[in-house]
Amino acid sequence: MKRAAVCTIGDEILIGQIVDTNSSAIARELNSIGVKVFRMESISDDNRDIKCSLESLLQSYDIVIVTGGLGPTRDDVTKKALGELSGSHGTVLHNGQLEVVKRILANRGIEISDINRDQAAVPDTCEVIINERGTAPGMIFRFKENAYRHCPVLYSLPGVPFEALGLLPAVTEDIRRHFALDSIYHKTILTYGIAESTLAKMIEPWENALPSDMHLAYLPDPLTGVKLRLSIYGGEYAEEVQRIDSEFEKLKPVLGDAIYGEGNDTLQSVIAGMLRSSAKTLSVAESCTGGRIASLITGLPGASNYFYGSVTSYDNSVKENILHVPTSIIGTYGAVSRECAEAMACGVREALHTDFALSTTGIAGPDGGTPEKPVGTVWTAVAYPDKKHPGKTAVIARMFRFNNTRLTNIDRFAASALNLLRTVLLSELDA
Repeated sequence: MKRAAVCTIGDEILIGQIVDTNSSAIARELNSIGVKVFRMESISDDNRDIKCSLESLLQSYDIVIVTGGLGPTRDDVTKKALGELSGSHGTVLHNGQLEVVKRILANRGIEISDINRDQAAVPDTCEVIINERGTAPGMIFRFKENAYRHCPVLYSLPGVPFEALGLLPAVTEDIRRHFALDSIYHKTILTYGIAESTLAKMIEPWENALPSDMHLAYLPDPLTGVKLRLSIYGGEYAEEVQRIDSEFEKLKPVLGDAIYGEGNDTLQSVIAGMLRSSAKTLSVAESCTGGRIASLITGLPGASNYFYGSVTSYDNSVKENILHVPTSIIGTYGAVSRECAEAMACGVREALHTDFALSTTGIAGPDGGTPEKPVGTVWTAVAYPDKKHPGKTAVIARMFRFNNTRLTNIDRFAASALNLLRTVLLSELDA
């Protein structure tokens, strides 16, 4: 198994000014070709720190991928540090990258300067990957065995995500050519509605019986629930797929409908598939989630085929005047109540003429809670055709309580509502 490290360079990451998205994208790409990332590291814009950190990584890992520090300004010192680290005697101008620099500047109406030209100058110890998306090229440094007692390869990429990701295919192709790679297989199933600790207890016998070469990871997320990922490193790919599929099949009788998908599925994508395949339509009435559910649904292409629209009824006047929630319900039970959630769902279903309707009403925080209805309380309801009484509307409501920050509460409210809708669809569309 080839071992890799991913490294970012730049003070802007260390002070939290920007979020590092490169490392996760690179790690996913490396995993897909059979390279396991064992370490991620961030380094400041300091020549000594860069060389010291990379020396250590090159001693321990077969592949080191570095992003950042290749720009035209004084604080971009990666190229110089890499030249010193690799024993460079100077820089050479790479004509292919220089042509890209000239083209980019010409398109912007900018005359090329010495600073721009220097972007195409690279240490004489590297191979160049031409960057068609920017001015700084990718660089490959191959180290001999006498330096680190093995032959590691370092790939240096620009820090701009658009540019770094554009160079990744060339990096992975080079890795394939120069390293003998084992297979890595991951499979993830998605669950919702069972807390991580409860889930771990429920599947403990199954987990304890897993083969020793299978590795299980729990990956909780407010919007997607708890993901269960099984991994095998090494072996024959086709056999790995079959073995992991077989193990996950054993979980279905244990977890039942709590399993809603696998891989990159989401609650909203699963719901979309159910609505499309049954030619049913959906509308939403949101209070505490403030449009979050509608945003998740319409973030999917083709949502217009089944999603008619939503009403963000944040103020009680909107609940009463647009969704026709009776004033008596809010006066007697309050806006955060089963009765209000049910009336909202029925109101938006009638107003938008959809088969199914979903509603939320709650207290996201940080203020507004009471002892009876603390912050983190949400009522969600689904209205749908009553099969036992044609022409009538059936409605089901559930209350959930969470204890998170405002934004996390909103995500949990939205996901819980979507999961309730999913379970209703499972029942009603299969009936």
